[in-house]
Parts: sequence; C-alpha cells; structure tokens
Amino acid sequence: MTGLEAALTGLGALLALIALRVPIAAAMAITGFVGVWLLRGSPAPMLGILKGLSWDVFSSYSLSIVPLFLLMGQFASKSGMSERLFTAAADLVGHRRGGIAVATVGACAGFGAVAGSSLATASTMGQVALPQMRRHGYSDALATGVLAAGGTLGILIPPSIILVIYAIETQQNIEKMFAAAILPGLLAVLGYVAVVRLYVAWRPDAAQRMDPVPWRQRVRSLVRVWPVLGVFILVIGGIAADWNWFRPGRQALFTPIEGAAVGAVLTGLYGVVTRGLTRSRFMDCVLEAAQATAMIYLILLGAQMFNTFLAFTQAPRDLADWVTASGFAPLGVLALMLLAYLVFGCVMDSLSMILLTIPIFFPIVQGLDFGLGPEETAIWFGILVLIVVEVGLITPPVGLNLFIINGIARDVPIGRTYAGVAPFIASDLLRVILLVAVPGICLALV
Repeated sequence: MTGLEAALTGLGALLALIALRVPIAAAMAITGFVGVWLLRGSPAPMLGILKGLSWDVFSSYSLSIVPLFLLMGQFASKSGMSERLFTAAADLVGHRRGGIAVATVGACAGFGAVAGSSLATASTMGQVALPQMRRHGYSDALATGVLAAGGTLGILIPPSIILVIYAIETQQNIEKMFAAAILPGLLAVLGYVAVVRLYVAWRPDAAQRMDPVPWRQRVRSLVRVWPVLGVFILVIGGIAADWNWFRPGRQALFTPIEGAAVGAVLTGLYGVVTRGLTRSRFMDCVLEAAQATAMIYLILLGAQMFNTFLAFTQAPRDLADWVTASGFAPLGVLALMLLAYLVFGCVMDSLSMILLTIPIFFPIVQGLDFGLGPEETAIWFGILVLIVVEVGLITPPVGLNLFIINGIARDVPIGRTYAGVAPFIASDLLRVILLVAVPGICLALV
C-alpha cells in the first residue's frame, strides 16, 4: 500500500468513526494510533511519540490565549452584554421595516466581537432577539434565519478562537490574522443587512415596524453599550494596530495573549459593575470556560496524533508536489478545497474541520502561485477558510447553528429555518467570490 492509499484509508476510517458518533478527539486519536501501528508493524513508534506529544500540545504558551478568550466570551454572555447591545440597536433602527432583524445582525456583530464563538453568539442572541421579533410579527423563516446567520459573525469578527487555532497550526502571526479578518467581517455585516432589507422589500408581511423610540432613549441606550466598543477597540487595536507613536520600538500595545487577558479582565469588571455577573455566575463562567478549553485541547491532541500518521505516510507532501507539478489552475484547486469545506460542514464542527484539513490543504496552497507572497497567501487562505467554515455552520441539513436556533424556537419546523437562512448563505458565497477575486480586501489592514 502506498502512502497516499494509506492516508486515504485512514481518512475514510476517521469519517466512519465520526459517522458512528465517536467523539472527534477520540476518532482522530484512534485513527492516528492504529494507522502508525499498521504502517510500522508495532505500537512502539507512536507510544514513543506520545511521551513528548502530549507535553508539546498542552504546554504550548501560544495556546494559553484560548482559555482567556473563552473566559472573556463567558463573561460577555453572562453579564448582560447581549441584552444591552440588542436594545441599543433596536432603539436605533427598530422603527424601520425589518429593523429588529437588522438590529439583531448588529447586536450579533457586537457580541461576537467580544465572545469569539459562533455557537455562543447564536444561542445568546437567540434568547434575547427571538421573543422581540415574534412580538412584532416577524415570520418564523426570517427570525430564525437571521439569528442562525448572525451567529456566524462570532467566529469571523476578531477575536476568534478558530482564527487563533489556524494561526498556531500554520505558524502565522495572530495579530496579522486578526487585522485581515476585520474588513471581511464588516462585509459580512453589510451583506446580512442587505439581505434583510431585500427580504422585507420582497415580502412586506414578513416583518412589522416597532414604534419609534425618542432620541433621548436612543442616546441612553448607546451610552450603556460604550464599554463593549471600548473593550473591542482596546483588545483588537492593542494587538493589531501600530503603536510606535505611543510605545517606541514596539508595534503592538500588547501581545495577543496579553490582549486576551486584558479583555477577560475588562469584560469581567463590566459584569461586576453592571451587577450582571454574580458570584455564582462567575463560577459558572470559569467552569464552562475550563470545560470548553479541555475539549479544544483534547481535539488538538487527537489532531496531532492523526497528523503524525499523515506525516508517516508522507501523503500531504506527495499530494502537494503532485498538484504543483500537474499544472492545475490555482483558482480551480482553491475552489475544490472551499467546496470540500462546505461538504465537511455537514458532518463536523468548525474546529475539527480546521485541524483535519489544514495539514493536507495548506502545503498544497503554499505550492500554488496566486501572485502573492507565502505569508500573504497563508493569511488570505485562512480568511477564506474561516468564511467557508462559517457557512458550514448554517448549511442544511446539519449546520450546528441551525440546530441551536431550532432548539430555542422549538415550535418552528426546521424546514422554515432552512428557507430563512438560504438568502444569507447566498450572501456568504458572494462574499467568498469577492474575496477570491480581490485578495487585497483581506490584506489591506495587514
């Protein structure tokens, strides 16, 4: 059996285990361990590697950013930020047709900027915004569709846990990845707002207007959410912006890990000051962040074991050499990869997709000529992957965001949610095409 055949067999076995509902971390670890055993005829090589592999994964200083951003997101979720964001946005634009749905998109963007998680954004904003949209006569399709799509902004607008993992796996600069995601994130917000406006223009009965709010109340609502904007600007600006004028000899105000720590502290203080973060909620935040961190670290360990198996087969290198030597059109190869992410999105979560595919796809992308340098190609490809992974979260039949929203709106048939999210998927695909055609949008702020 050749290395490529062994790799394909291992990949098939991994997907079969996932289909059998084996946890993704265990599926990757089992496939990697057994694969190396069969290739080498003994478990000794993998056992020897495991002695240092677990230490290498769990002791990585770069990965300490993960629990900090997760804790920041938990504080944001439990401290009442979501309600204040939605109220401020609804007070501003809720009196327009489709305004509450537009406010939902804006609130999801604001909450995602501090939560860093798509699933947390979808579940939190779903509980806040869905009752308001129903109270004002929004159709089930529009209400659930905009919530499912808006939730994806949690992993696109930095800080994003998935973007951090991609940067670590491909040895890219986290600050530059965050900077590259800002403009595509804003494009996503504008695209979703455009979809809402077109939807209600096509079907005026899908949304009713709420009564206009006095300007004094609008200003008061905006004042209540300025800390959210302040935390985002300080954390992302402190990590990604050029601060040479303020701190000569040091471009960033602080490193990504320092920024994550500052964000967690400030978000926690916000919850304490507003009395949204009680002692019991604080302990819940710490426990849930610890559980999520443990899950991510176990998936990372399983992915490293599977990647070790792939390294023994030498399939990623051979495949990259073959694609480069075959003379395939770079954009055609890229399109096939992005299509693969849409398919994988139907069976696994975003983190698993990144960890499973990057060791295979990244060497291929680096060997193709897109008219960009190696670092620019890596950053641009990372943003494209992030967007397509995000689309996978709302792609029927098993997009995770769809099931989260359907779990909140239990009386809404899942088919109505599918219909409601379809225009937002079209917006995402158009954005992918635009970013493929104009890489400078991703690289402009890098």
